[in-house]
Amino acid sequence: MVERGSPTRQTRGLGAWLARNAPKSARGEVTVVLVSDAKMRALNRQFRRKDKVTDVLSFPAEQRAKSSRAKIKGQKVLRSRLSALCSLGDIVIARGLARRQARALRHPFATELRILALHGLLHLLGYDHDVDKGQMARAEARLRRRAGLPAGLIARSS
Repeated sequence: MVERGSPTRQTRGLGAWLARNAPKSARGEVTVVLVSDAKMRALNRQFRRKDKVTDVLSFPAEQRAKSSRAKIKGQKVLRSRLSALCSLGDIVIARGLARRQARALRHPFATELRILALHGLLHLLGYDHDVDKGQMARAEARLRRRAGLPAGLIARSS
């Protein structure tokens, strides 16, 4: 596990936590980037054609060239080596929205970051709750329970 950037008290250990709680099948390096809400809105508009801030976006490694890493350069970057040296991709989290969600749900910011990172990782592993028949929701619920996390994104939106 490698962490780069200047982790805050809330983000310290996020990479190691994600490596410990990832599905057994997860093999590779993941980059977690915390960005401003404005930067997230721009990324969401560019890549999903949705002109609004979202809490988490995932960019699988094969799409990394499209995600223009230079556009998020200089932001807080945490890397988690899950096992092998290959890259699974990037997870981008909107810092402000994550803080507001944590406050609204009455849990710590660090907990919200874990929920979002886990959700993003499942997307990097090929899950897609918009089109699957509940596979991602079941995987997220199982991993969340094992990690002792409250309701995940899919459960909260249901």
